[in-house]
Amino acid sequence: MHALKGATPPVDVAAIRWNIGLLLPYHQALPLTDDELASLTAFLRTHTQQLITHVEEAAARRPAEDVPRYIALACTAKARNRLRARPAPDRHSLLVHARRLARALAALCDHHDALADVAMCLACDQPLQHDDQTIPYDHVSPSGGAARAGHIHARCANTVRRHP
Repeated sequence: MHALKGATPPVDVAAIRWNIGLLLPYHQALPLTDDELASLTAFLRTHTQQLITHVEEAAARRPAEDVPRYIALACTAKARNRLRARPAPDRHSLLVHARRLARALAALCDHHDALADVAMCLACDQPLQHDDQTIPYDHVSPSGGAARAGHIHARCANTVRRHP
């Protein structure tokens, strides 16, 4: 298949989410060297810029009164603010900045998938394909309500997952 002239290149959301996982959640993040942090931050910046374009293009195809469109565009504005931020050169500030970029990029990934009607497995964070066997899933919060409802792969049913 040939890419359309002027079209935005495709996004590898799975690879982006994997890289975000190097920084988030904090208690599971791997220690990074200064060079690794700089490289990861560059990756986050590049893909944030790319996903802003993708999300805005997908949102533009929705009606003006569409709520997911409105929320996605608000997310792109916040992500642009994160890109404009310039942290102090100390390691702590650079790490805080990278984590803020990672959270903004994770939100863009979510809006990208939502606008493309991609359903995600709530256990492994991988897309649910049309031919996958799935089961309904509700994570019950301590207050008794469902904190996250959706579907998971049948193969993920016995997977232990900690919800922050």
